[in-house]
Amino acid sequence: MEQGRIDRLAAEYRRFSVEETAGRSALYTEITRAVAEDRELLAIMCELEPPKRQPNLLLAAVRHLHGDFARDWPQFRQRFFDQRDEALEIIRTHRTQTNEPARCALILPVLASLPQPLALIEVGTSAGLCLLPDRYGYDYGNGRRLAGPALNGGGPVFRCEANDATPVPTAMPEIVWRAGLDLSPVDVTDDENVAWLESLVWPGEHDRLELLRAAVAVARADPPRVVPGDLREDLPALAEQAPAGATLVVFHTAVLGYVHDVADRRRFAETVRTLGARWIADEPPGVVELEQPPRPGTTPGGEILLSLDAEPLAWADPHGAWMRWLP
Repeated sequence: MEQGRIDRLAAEYRRFSVEETAGRSALYTEITRAVAEDRELLAIMCELEPPKRQPNLLLAAVRHLHGDFARDWPQFRQRFFDQRDEALEIIRTHRTQTNEPARCALILPVLASLPQPLALIEVGTSAGLCLLPDRYGYDYGNGRRLAGPALNGGGPVFRCEANDATPVPTAMPEIVWRAGLDLSPVDVTDDENVAWLESLVWPGEHDRLELLRAAVAVARADPPRVVPGDLREDLPALAEQAPAGATLVVFHTAVLGYVHDVADRRRFAETVRTLGARWIADEPPGVVELEQPPRPGTTPGGEILLSLDAEPLAWADPHGAWMRWLP
């Protein structure tokens, strides 16, 4: 085993423990920090294809296999090695498809600002929960609330602390057509598929799990259309099905970073422009090549940047808990 490969993976787990889990999940911070020092476990992970070595997949696979979270690092490690083959099979056959519907709170102000009505395409849509922004409720703080329709007895209300500059809408966008594109769509009506989505939620985030379940209930009442396909190749064919007279919007949240080839990301951006679509991206800094960078300033690790047509709009929490609209 090439030691350099193990060292690079160890560095990724250390980064993850500092920039992703710190302050959000004490257990996963402990575990990923310990994995970074466990050469035996890292060597096993290095035998997988690069996309399968990521921390989220390892954490979710062990969680999914046992049905609950390990209480600490020693138990996590024991669980992995006790059922190593089963855990690795889950990693090989599943993807990090965290379908975080709370991110709808971030894109809603952008959708409401566009010429109505809208036709939405989400790439990397997972189960399509983020295709339903007009069916949820929102609380942006300081009395700024927006109620969603009463579907299935009432849907979730996502709380997003927004600064005063955020153009919080007073009415829902008018969405007349919506469709999702994903390499391996998650069937929101399938209990096993939904169980995998729940396994991707981190320990200590009970509210997030409850909101996910509430969003799934809304989606099951009227499932969004999700088709299998690759965002690098299959977007134009799906876009052709959007109705004339509606503003076509292509969006994604924490997806484009998994397209590792910069040339592929650039081709995707050019495809969106060629389609004449508006492009909403909710991605870590550097993933989208911006027309102009946001104003210089220090930002904590783990933030994501919201942009429209490659123009930066706001810094935001990766799971939609807050947003800071740029001046």
